[in-house]
Amino acid sequence: MDYPTTVTELTGSLHAGGYLADRGLATTMLVSLSLRRPVLLEGEVGVGKTEIAKTLAATYGRTLIRLQCYEGISTGQALYEWDYARQMLQIRALSQAEAADERSVDQLFGPKFLLERPLLEAVRRGEEAVLLIDEIDRADDEFEAFLLEVLSDFQISIPELGTIRAETSPVVILTSNRTRELHDALRRRCLYHWIGYPSQEREAEIVRLREPGASQQLTRKVVSAVHRLRELDLTKPPGVAETIDWVRTLEVLGETDLTRDAAGDTLGAVVKDRDDLDLVRENLAEIISGG
Repeated sequence: MDYPTTVTELTGSLHAGGYLADRGLATTMLVSLSLRRPVLLEGEVGVGKTEIAKTLAATYGRTLIRLQCYEGISTGQALYEWDYARQMLQIRALSQAEAADERSVDQLFGPKFLLERPLLEAVRRGEEAVLLIDEIDRADDEFEAFLLEVLSDFQISIPELGTIRAETSPVVILTSNRTRELHDALRRRCLYHWIGYPSQEREAEIVRLREPGASQQLTRKVVSAVHRLRELDLTKPPGVAETIDWVRTLEVLGETDLTRDAAGDTLGAVVKDRDDLDLVRENLAEIISGG
């Protein structure tokens, strides 16, 4: 399936896939798809940065390839590694004469012993893939610089096999929660969009899209309560994902209204820090009454 050519068409396709994108985000994504430019999505945790990559891949029949970044991630873990265990088994299976044959040794570094990691797989698949580089801000500066080079050329050199180039570049979506500032070089390479918390009306619409069976009253009160939670000085303010989880949790318990007792019993679905939990319990009556 080809990607859309208008913002309206892309917005409709994402909506059909369960993702409600505003016009600004849909426009950025359309330009990214048209120009084959990576897009950097920044925003608070749980506002839908990762989800749009999943929805895009599912909606248009592409393979989602996810590179989850973390402190200390190495280039090998992102590119490729050799299957040393299989290589050792192959060596043991070789006869003495075969082991002395240079061609047999060269075969140990052939394609069947190569373990593809996300970046190499994305280069091989090209336009058939959506490459999600999740939480790039958690990786260190060196990895970010290496990543910039890969995204510029979409080619990977493997000494034993040569250079592998993407015939057509994949769709690339990078996400960041701003735990550290990214370098200007990476930002210049990407299109950029900030995803903030939605308004109450829009967040209620997102919940109804993801949980159409939830009662209107429950959805409205949960969304209102979450917005009041975000006004508190919380270490980990709840995102849209937590709003949806809270509605789902209350539905599982058969609740159709957000009462104080129901909220108190289910705060673990929306508050994920001990100090935050104490603060919310102290203000629970005000949070619920505002619904």
